[in-house]
Amino acid sequence: MGKKDKETQELDMSALKDQNTQNEKPENDKEAEIAVKKQDTEISGVENQETKTNEEVSGEKKEEKSPEQMIQELKEETAVLKDQLLRKQADYENFRKRLFREKDESIKFANQMLLLDITTIIDDFERAMKSAEESKDFDAFHKGIVMIENQLVSMLEKKWELKRFDSAGEVFDPDRHLAIAVEESGDYTVPTVLEDYQKGYLFHERVLRPAKVKVSQPIAKDEDTFDKNNQESDNDKE
Repeated sequence: MGKKDKETQELDMSALKDQNTQNEKPENDKEAEIAVKKQDTEISGVENQETKTNEEVSGEKKEEKSPEQMIQELKEETAVLKDQLLRKQADYENFRKRLFREKDESIKFANQMLLLDITTIIDDFERAMKSAEESKDFDAFHKGIVMIENQLVSMLEKKWELKRFDSAGEVFDPDRHLAIAVEESGDYTVPTVLEDYQKGYLFHERVLRPAKVKVSQPIAKDEDTFDKNNQESDNDKE
């Protein structure tokens, strides 16, 4: 091999080496770029962490309040709660007053409908008296009065559950009867109502007014026998 050929071969080898070096350079640059980016990311993460930590520390410092601020806030909350309490008390007092006022009005006007019904009966009485003055007919006047009385009793019984009861012939009941007269009698074995002096009334099946009555008092048999024996003994002595 001549000198010229040897030089040519060396030039070819050098060119091949340069080519390989050029081919490997982009790969090395790419790896270097990736490494740089990774490093930048890590550095950025550390910086962000530090920033976050600083913000948290700053926030904690901001949340810390002085005793004076805390006392002032407690005073403001207390004032708000006191105002709410006073308002509630005022509302309750107004409700209480309104409740008592409505109760008083309810009691005051509880008999309003009853009185309205009674005014109708009063009108009937006025017409009956006016008619009697004009006609001077006692029988017609008496019938009118009886009719009005029946109308009144019927109205009270049907609309207001006020019932009148008769007691004559009933066994004496101290819850229903008020004895104002007593008569001894051998016709009854138990105390019995003989006569109604004043009729009684029931209101919703409860005694509103007991009847005033005359009651029979049975004669005790022992007393009769004792009196009879005493009488026979006196007769024998004579």
